[in-house]
Amino acid sequence: MTDIWPDHLFLVGCGNMAGQMLRRWLACGLDPAKVTVLRPSGQTVADGVAVVTDYPASLPADATILLGMKPYQLGEVAASLAPLCGTDIRILSILAGTPLADLRAALPAAGEIVRAMPNLPVGIGEGVTALHADAAVPAASRQAVEAFLAPLGLAEWIADEGQFNEVTALSGCGPAFLFRFIDAFARAGEALGLPADQAARMALATVRGSASMAALASESPAVLADRVASPGGMTRQGLNVLDADDRLLRLLTDTLSAARDRGEEMARGG
Repeated sequence: MTDIWPDHLFLVGCGNMAGQMLRRWLACGLDPAKVTVLRPSGQTVADGVAVVTDYPASLPADATILLGMKPYQLGEVAASLAPLCGTDIRILSILAGTPLADLRAALPAAGEIVRAMPNLPVGIGEGVTALHADAAVPAASRQAVEAFLAPLGLAEWIADEGQFNEVTALSGCGPAFLFRFIDAFARAGEALGLPADQAARMALATVRGSASMAALASESPAVLADRVASPGGMTRQGLNVLDADDRLLRLLTDTLSAARDRGEEMARGG
């Protein structure tokens, strides 16, 4: 993986998400000597990674800057960061609700700007990262960004930046929704009479194994579900409950819609 790494990675902020990304990259071979983290607290990030409490006088040529602070801090950050940005600098932003137009206005002299929306499983290499860049970013640069993000999991380019809230609702918020499902799945087993700890272990293992099977299968999850369900059997009877009036589909659609709508409200300052 030696060819996928930027010449230098400068992180502005290293909170939960940016920290997960960095730890995964380091585990996959990123040289910590090529990483600098701007962190006002000065707290250590990882062995060999330089942590600074103020902006350096300059950045190495062809550096990649990962914007990982809070979105509301963009204006303050840009005032100090903009003088360091030239056309050889690539910006990778994980700032939620911050469109390319705002990033470009804040950092007008920077080179390529790519907007990214990762989710937490990037820390174990099983994440999803949605990407968007304007048409001026060439195919070779897009491929370089994809290669850099490959150790984190699936990377998907989104053609319409306006769909970032939909993507965030599905993959960004999705882990929390699935955690809730696993918890409810276990508690349902407990409600049937299984010991709580046993139901929790079995529910988690069932979800993990089924997800792995779905990822490896050539058939869709819908087909797999029907293959498990014998006519007139126990599984089919349970599926009939989930499928009645599309209740599961409607519940999940309502869940994603609520998350998306909140994202749009937040983008408007609500």
